[in-house]
Amino acid sequence: MENMSLFDQPFVKGTITRILFQNADNFYTVLKAEVIDSNEDFEEEVTVTGYFPQIAEGDTYLFTGRTVTHPKYGKQLTAEKFEKEIPQTKDGVIHYLSSDLFKGIGKKIARQIVEVLGENALNIIMDDRASLDKVPKLSTDKKDMIYQTISENQAIEKTMIKLNDWGFGPQLAMKIYQYYKDDTLQVIKDSPYRLVMDIQGIGFNKADELAHRLGIEGSHPERLKAALVYSMEQACLQNGHTYIPKNMLLETAYQLLTKSGETIDSGLLVNKLLELAEEKTLVEEEGRVYLPSLFYSEMKTVQTLHRLMNHQENIKQFEQSEVLLMIGELEDEFEVSYAAKQREALQIAMNHKMMILSGGPGTGKTTVIRGIVNLYAELHGLSLDYKDYEQSDFPIAVAAPTGRASKRLSESTGLEATTIHRLIGWTRESKPDDILENEITAKLVIIDEMSMVDTWLMFQLMRAVPNDCQLIFVGDQDQLPSVGPGQVFRDMIDAGIMPQVELEEVYRQQEGSSIIELAHQIKRNQPFDIAARYNDRSFIPCSTDQIPAVVNQVVSRAVDKGYDKRDIQVLAPIYKGKAGIKYLNQELQEILNPKTEDKRELQFGDVIYRKNDKVLQLVNRPEDNVFNGDIGEVVGIFMAAENALNKDIVIVDYEGNEVTYTKQDLTELTHAYCCSIHKSQGSEFPIVIMPVVRAYYRMLQKNILYTGLTRAKQSLIICGERQAFDEGISRTGLERMTSFGSTLKEYFNSDNTAEENEQSADIPVGELTESNMHLISPLINMEGISPFDYQTVDE
Repeated sequence: MENMSLFDQPFVKGTITRILFQNADNFYTVLKAEVIDSNEDFEEEVTVTGYFPQIAEGDTYLFTGRTVTHPKYGKQLTAEKFEKEIPQTKDGVIHYLSSDLFKGIGKKIARQIVEVLGENALNIIMDDRASLDKVPKLSTDKKDMIYQTISENQAIEKTMIKLNDWGFGPQLAMKIYQYYKDDTLQVIKDSPYRLVMDIQGIGFNKADELAHRLGIEGSHPERLKAALVYSMEQACLQNGHTYIPKNMLLETAYQLLTKSGETIDSGLLVNKLLELAEEKTLVEEEGRVYLPSLFYSEMKTVQTLHRLMNHQENIKQFEQSEVLLMIGELEDEFEVSYAAKQREALQIAMNHKMMILSGGPGTGKTTVIRGIVNLYAELHGLSLDYKDYEQSDFPIAVAAPTGRASKRLSESTGLEATTIHRLIGWTRESKPDDILENEITAKLVIIDEMSMVDTWLMFQLMRAVPNDCQLIFVGDQDQLPSVGPGQVFRDMIDAGIMPQVELEEVYRQQEGSSIIELAHQIKRNQPFDIAARYNDRSFIPCSTDQIPAVVNQVVSRAVDKGYDKRDIQVLAPIYKGKAGIKYLNQELQEILNPKTEDKRELQFGDVIYRKNDKVLQLVNRPEDNVFNGDIGEVVGIFMAAENALNKDIVIVDYEGNEVTYTKQDLTELTHAYCCSIHKSQGSEFPIVIMPVVRAYYRMLQKNILYTGLTRAKQSLIICGERQAFDEGISRTGLERMTSFGSTLKEYFNSDNTAEENEQSADIPVGELTESNMHLISPLINMEGISPFDYQTVDE
């Protein structure tokens, strides 16, 4: 084939013969093209992948990008640029105009257009829409459609080419185009910093680099605003804050703006912060700056908790003697003996609108939850058999933030626990700014693993709770806080606005669990020897480079003893490096699920999924009842020619719930032989292997290590550097800045809150400004208002 030295990158000029797959959401496409020209040694037909909007079979394109070799399908081209070759022959133009791009235009009309306008018809139409008036019997609607379709195709290609020239990869370029459409290039030229605020995945530095190329730099107003918003979002989404002090935000933004030596007037930054507050892009309140969604989520949740607490009369009250008598009967029935603190928790739960139940591992939280469920049912004369109710009328709801945590809750209570997302009606299609209409119908709601609940989820949960419902919040405040912003559970405990019982006596320790003993020694800052050897706990000293070999050896021994991949979980805090999650997963797959001749596999990127693989779900998928953190097993792999979908598919079994993934869905999965400590939260495993080395330094913190080791039920093996573990236990990590706890205290201790709300009921929220926010309570007249009426932030 002719080699075009003009191109430094691999290219293919070819005619599309088949479109094998196209994602309707982001236009990711896999196609076959008949090669006309190339500077690579491709076969006569080549597979091309990339992001191609409005592409049709029979069209000719010039694709430029990089070559990849697929283990099954051979050499392919991953396109980073594409440009349509305008048909220049009579047959080519007729074929193009009669393609699926032009609805209602068949070959007859297409031939008629070419007969009138000639082989250069497409260029003539693009230059002058009125040229179509020469074609007889062509309706105005069809003329408009033909002109618009040709123009749009050219506009998209020009836009994508320009975005690529500006340094945006094909996926990000498509994301930008989908947001701004035909205005893309103009919007970016006028205000490249809008990308920071509008497009997830584009940071300040990328926008700043582009702005510099476009001649926008220094103290340009849009540059200053973008630095402030970006600094705010980074503080909240990466560090878990719900606000940062005004001076800290100004300093962070100033450093971002001047890191390359620019000089910025700090006074201008102050002015731009005021403008952002006036525009409701940010909220400034008493020297603190918030993202609006977080500010109003905190405030609205406080108001909702206050409303619910003020409806104490909606719950039935029981005499202490009646409650104690029933507790005694439960002890006989379940052959348990409740300790004093557990009895206290049971009594408070029955007669109070809300209660917090906290405690470390082995302190009997599960026993108390089960007791609350049965005691509530007995005192209210309720059946715990689902068959006795309509599905929506069951009186008790038990829920947790993740699928695995809710499964454990089901096992402990005997009820059908759910995730919080399902409880409140959050689906895969739901967006952060949606107002969910799913009101909880249960009269008692128990939420477990509350430390995992972030500010946004707490807001959505609380707005679904009716006035006649009782709430029990359960968790361990020493575990990791939520991945999302906030520390809701800790703030509620510190605020002290509702009854709370902390379980401190350790019961599993009495059964000889040194793992539980270690957890509580860490929790209470007591001395311990991590290298001491116990029947259920051991420490293996090794360096970072030795971690893979040590982990492999421990896993192999466990397999030899009869354990399988479901029993063994390796936990690590970072993804990269030889001691990271990605590398360890590759190593462990070869031990726990090696390749065999009869075992099917499918490659996706650089990951090979194999039948019987242990996999982890990375995002919530409520419609399939599978959630972020759920672990399943690959039970089937089928190629496109073998199924009705005509696509490569992977089937994963989540303990009886089979979910089908097409190839593009595999971004939602990863191997689960080794997973992060964050992803393991809410789960327990018989054997936990936890590498701890100084290479993890940034993630070596007390609550991370505490959370990881408390996942082990029977055996804990820590391998690595003793000094790294000791240093990690001594580090508390970054303290989150939130105002939820302090606002709860102020609001619940105020004598005139209700009066203020009543007096201000006629203030429309839409008229709230920077000035009147400082003059009135932020909670006034917020009924029916969502935090996301002000700004949306992706999860």
